[in-house]
Formats: sequence, structure tokens, C-alpha cells
Amino acid sequence: MATKYLLVSGGNRRNTFQRCVYIHGECFVLDDGGEVDLDLGNYERYLNITLTRENNITTGKIYQHVIKRERNGDYLGKTVGASRSKTDLTTETIKVQIVPHLTDAIQDWIQEVATVPVDSTGEKPDVCIIELGGTVGDIESAPFIEALRCLRRRAGQNNFLHCHVSLIPVINEEQKTKPTQAAIKEIRSAGLSPDIIACRCFQPLQKSTTDKLAMYCQVEPSEVIAVHDVPSTYHVPPLLERQGLIPLLREVLRLDALTIPPSLIQSSAETWQTWKNLTNEQDRARETVTICLVGKYTSLRDSYLSVRKSLEHASMRCARKLEIIWLNSSDLEKDTLLESPAAFHKAWHQLCTASGILVPGGFGQRGLEGMVAAAKWAREKKVPYLGICLGMQIAVIEFCRSVCGIEHAQSEEMDQLAENKVIIHMPEVSKTPMGAGMRLGLRNTHFQDNSGFSKLRALYEPETIRSNGVIADSDSTTTATADGEVALKPSPSDPPIISERHRHRYEVNPEYVPMMASHGLDFIGKDESGKRMEIMELKDHPWFVGVQYHPEYLSRVLRPSMPYLGFVAAAAGCLDEIMAGSRKMMNGTTKGSMNGL
Repeated sequence: MATKYLLVSGGNRRNTFQRCVYIHGECFVLDDGGEVDLDLGNYERYLNITLTRENNITTGKIYQHVIKRERNGDYLGKTVGASRSKTDLTTETIKVQIVPHLTDAIQDWIQEVATVPVDSTGEKPDVCIIELGGTVGDIESAPFIEALRCLRRRAGQNNFLHCHVSLIPVINEEQKTKPTQAAIKEIRSAGLSPDIIACRCFQPLQKSTTDKLAMYCQVEPSEVIAVHDVPSTYHVPPLLERQGLIPLLREVLRLDALTIPPSLIQSSAETWQTWKNLTNEQDRARETVTICLVGKYTSLRDSYLSVRKSLEHASMRCARKLEIIWLNSSDLEKDTLLESPAAFHKAWHQLCTASGILVPGGFGQRGLEGMVAAAKWAREKKVPYLGICLGMQIAVIEFCRSVCGIEHAQSEEMDQLAENKVIIHMPEVSKTPMGAGMRLGLRNTHFQDNSGFSKLRALYEPETIRSNGVIADSDSTTTATADGEVALKPSPSDPPIISERHRHRYEVNPEYVPMMASHGLDFIGKDESGKRMEIMELKDHPWFVGVQYHPEYLSRVLRPSMPYLGFVAAAAGCLDEIMAGSRKMMNGTTKGSMNGL
């Protein structure tokens, strides 16, 4: 994926300026700790692949790459950069070298990444999808467009397909094609000629609209694909199949010439059928599960895109329709009662009537006490609760205040001078740099010996080494960790070891863990050192779980995240059924598949 933003890490714009979350949405984290655009999360979820930070190319990264090469002498003294005349610079003349240095670097980057395996087969990919964000005509995207024009020639005939995505607006019930015609004209002037035009629209394209686009954009009517609104995004792949997209791809890219193992063809066909069955079953679901998401950035739902998708995956597995209540945590605080009583009482009514309460990650002090109040309600009223990252820390703060009697328990993030810091800054993480100054990427979590009662462990156990079904070879006695190290696989009798993605700089203060344990709050999952708390769970509760990691980053359509699955199942009243299915898989009475169905 290529983006025009002049940055190196996607996390920096969200960490430094929290308001940017309302503009860009969430920051997605990869196995290697790369902080990237949320669109890469969509590719991982829908294609069931694992990407790296190299799959995300930004303007900042590519400029940094070229400048570094120039500093290392890779260009043998040739000038690189923008143009200046002799009148502007008396010492030397620097010529424009966006072409070829920058454009060549973009092409080389794409071709190198395209050969890296991204799934469990370990095989070199046959097709690489390149998404160029932005709008045709943007100054920032011009080098990328030129690079793709050159890449088309470099790749050769039948090795490059250009799909242009355009909006078809409707004015007075008439579908308008002029914006698309103008965009195609603009992109052609830059040297790219689309093979397929994907039209986003509210309703199916009329035949007259398709014919007009084909006529004035120089494509066949069959090459105009309508991507109209459907009940959910999971219906889009079958929609594209019905419109003949696969034969188009096969023809242009000569996919029939590829040699694909029969086992992969069979497993892909089974996965595709499972996908269609699952989406059809979701349409027939009658019961609804209501989840109250108590967060800080609820005015832009893309701020919690991966959380929302994980809830959808879990609700599909539970055969329930999902209703999410987006609740601003500040509305639960006493200050809101004074400023806006109606908003305060509405928020509490929504919280009290929800089937489950979820507190996701976040940064900063705003809305903290509202989250604490939500956690207290869930704990005392036996409402299923799931705390993600900050959400787990919130549950710890509330438990210390209400149960352990630590009246002023607080997080160091909120009050650096607090007397009882039950949440502290991680010592190995620097407090000064904002970009990538966190514990990031895939990390192992070890379930403890005291976790036998855990419902979450029971869900994870069938997969033993990595959550969401991505496990090591059953014939192997070792497995690779997130840092590339090799570790012994646990035996079936050992507490499971799971691997999940992290993004945080604060953690539970281990000095307070014994006190919390004595009052009934068990930390059933820790890191390999045993000093960092990763999972907490209450025994006498339908589902009260907090995790320091972000399980939503590894949730897949056909393989829901275990914390989300257990949470939604508990809220829907079918947790026993889901856990029974997990036990059958663990005992071998149910055939395990890629999707775990």
C-alpha cells in the first residue's frame, strides 16, 4: 500500500496529536511492530495474510530511503532532490531527480515486497495488490503514479492490471458519470490506462450508466464493476464474483498459466464456501447482542475499526446480529450531570441496558473516570466485560479503589505525582520520543499455573501456541517467537503460550499484584519474565477479562479473536456452547480447519 503522507511511522500522527485519531482513524499494528494505516488491517482480515511494515510505503519512508542511499554514495555522486537554478544556489546546480531515483526506488520496493510469503503456505505470492491512496491530480501522489506507469512497462504484458475506483453520485435519482469520466481522463494523461473501473454507488448500476462509462472511458461494459451498497462488507466478495471479476483477472493476468497445487485449490474452495455460508447465516440471524463500547473517540467509528470488526467476527460465529452502542466515556462522569443532565442519564441508560461492556485502548486523561464507572458497573452487576489495553488498566484501577481499599489508586499516565500508582510507565520505554516509543508487535503471553479456572484459557487452549489458529507445525517441537527466537513448544499438559500484538507504554505495577490477588483478582497471563501482567480475569463472574495486548489486530473473518469471541458469547448467553465446541476441537472429535468451524 502506498500513501502520500510525509511520515515514516503511522503511529506518530496518532500519538502526538490525539485529535488526529478523529481524522485518520486507528493505527494498525503488525507482527513486526510496524504502525501502519488501518487499510492494511483490512487486507490482513479479509485475505487471511500476515504483512510487515515493508508492505506500507509512505512518502516519508520513500524519501528517507532515497536520501539514505544518496548519503551512502549509492548514486555515485549523482545529484538527488529538487531543482534550484544557479541564481538560487551559487555553489552548485541540483537537477530534478524525482525521476528516476524516487520512482525507481518505489518500483524496486514494490517488486521486492511482492516476493515475500504472506501466509502459512510459505510460498511466493502469485499476485501482489498495490493500493495507491489519494485522488488523481494530487501533487503528493504524482511520483507514485509515475512509478506505477513505469512499473507497468517493467512488469511486461499480462503482468499488470490497473483497477480504478471511482464514486458514482446520484443527483435527483440520476446516476452521474461525469466525475468518473474526468478522473479517467486525468489518469490517462499521466500515462495509466485502467483495465477495470470499479464504481462505488448506493444502488446497482443502471445499464445506461454502464454503457456510458464503457463508451467514454474506453473499456468494455463487462469491465465496469458495480460495487454498490450491501448489508455488510462480507457480502462484497460474492458480489464481485457474480459480476464476473474472476474471469477478468484470469484473462488479463493469464492466471490459468500458473501451476497451483491441488491441495491449495481444494482448501481455497472450502474456505470460499465457508465464507458464503457464514454470511448467509448472518443474514438469517434473529437474535441480537448489544455491546456498549465505552471509549474516548467514539465520534469517529474508524478510531475503533479493528475492535468493531472483531465484534462482528465474534457475533457471526455466535449467530447473532450485532448492535454497538457508541458511548463517550465523558458522558458517564459527574461533570456531565451538571453540564448536560440529559446526556448523562441517556449514557447511563445505554450502559445499564447493554448485554456487554467493552472498554478499548486509548491515551490521555479525558474520560478516564467514566471508564472506571463503567468497569465498576460491569463488575458489580455481573455484566460481561472486556478491557483492551487501557481497558484492562481501567479495571485494575477500579478494583484497587473499590475492593482493595486503595482510595487514590491511579495511573502514572494520568497523574505522575499520584501516591498509589497501580499503573506505571514501562522502565525500558523512553518517555520522550512520540514515534514508536512503545512496546510494539507480536509478543508471547504465558498462562500461569493458577489459570485452570479461566474461561479465556479454555478458548485459547485448542490452539496452544498462537491465538486465532496460527500454530506451529504439529510435528515440530519448537516454534518461533516474535523476536525471531526459537522456543520449545509446550506439551498438552502445560499452560498454553499465546502470541498477540501489543501497543502500549504503561503496565500494571507488579508491587500491587499480591494485594489484588489476595482480594480475588487473578493475573492469569504474564510475559516470559513473569513480571509483566498480560491477562486478568475474575473467577465468580460470567466474563470479566482484561488483556494488555490488542487481540483485535489478529482477528479474522473466519477465525474470531478468542477474547472477543468469549466476550460476545457471554453477552449473548451462548458461552457454554462456544466453549463446548472448543473442547471438541481440542479432543479431536471435531475436525479442525483453517477457520476453526
